[in-house]
Amino acid sequence: MSITMLAPDATIHLYKGDLPPDLDLGKLIAVDTETMGLNHNRDRLCLVQISAGNGVAHLVQIIPSRFGGPGYDCPNLKRLMADSSVTKLMHFARFDVGILQQSLGVIVAPVKCTKIAAKLVRTFTDRHGLRDLCRELIGVEISKQQQTSDWGAADLTPEQLTYAATDVLYLHALWARLEALLIREQRLDIAQACFDFLPARAQLDQLGYEDPDIFSHSA
Repeated sequence: MSITMLAPDATIHLYKGDLPPDLDLGKLIAVDTETMGLNHNRDRLCLVQISAGNGVAHLVQIIPSRFGGPGYDCPNLKRLMADSSVTKLMHFARFDVGILQQSLGVIVAPVKCTKIAAKLVRTFTDRHGLRDLCRELIGVEISKQQQTSDWGAADLTPEQLTYAATDVLYLHALWARLEALLIREQRLDIAQACFDFLPARAQLDQLGYEDPDIFSHSA
């Protein structure tokens, strides 16, 4: 395990292969993933980032067995992702839930998605990316410079670790603002219905029903 300082009030813990067995992150955790690409059936899961919203990011690097690692044999991470008593807070959860379910072989639930929430209440704009939401709702500027870097590398750079941590460190604060807007606009119930459907939506994507989408009008 290594520790990298992100800022005076933020710390990154990097674990190789799995989470520690005794790590308690509470009942609402921010989760994000880094992969080799955007195709669940082709591109491998490389990194899982988690935060309890306390300025600390826990990063699990997935080491394939062909490189001497345990691969997806990560029981502590699997247990956390499948724990029905722990809500997983994500941005664009459809992708992250999909790659986690595909790779770890568990149903990832319950889930909340800040991107879905933003699209339900910020209908005056089409800017629903994490960077835009952090800037406009909580006054935080984040960098996306490392978004397309090689996440399959054996040794991740400090810049990659900082980028990965950033994607989870602010989700709790962002969700607090979006939840208040959902309540104000009386759309919290429909948002929750969307969140509840995400594990099934991800399974449909895995089965190839992303295109054609079975919910579209076209044949």
